[in-house]
Amino acid sequence: MGKFKKKEKGGQQSINTASLPDIVFMLLFFFMVSTTMKEVTLKIQLRSPEATEIEKLEKKSLVTYVYVGIPNRQFQSTFGTEPRIQLNDAFASVDDIQSYIVQERESMKEADRPKMTTSIKADYDCPMGVITDIKQALRKAQALKISYSTRKKSEMNN
Repeated sequence: MGKFKKKEKGGQQSINTASLPDIVFMLLFFFMVSTTMKEVTLKIQLRSPEATEIEKLEKKSLVTYVYVGIPNRQFQSTFGTEPRIQLNDAFASVDDIQSYIVQERESMKEADRPKMTTSIKADYDCPMGVITDIKQALRKAQALKISYSTRKKSEMNN
């Protein structure tokens, strides 16, 4: 007669890890899609003015930003303490705005170019003369849709 061995009860069953790579790649894909990179490193001090009637811009991909303010402490020895214009990650002059706008417009899809909006993010204490110069340069570049970035006025400040 044959001998049959009984299964010995001992040890725990191992966890099935066959689906683990799928889960890891799904999480990786989720974070790659949902994460946004910081676009611009501000080199200026920016304290936005307050407003009561504000509208949120619909498509931020169609917005080009012009930053205006006093340079941060680390840049004041080079650029001084007067308000400066920042385009992307570099300081610029009013004369550079026209070429910057053309470059930004060229990087957009053909259908989106008429919808391009230029947003001026200026410091609260920025002189209006600098803003006027920027607006004149934008007019020369045919960037006629302009918005001003502000923060909502809080109820305590009334």
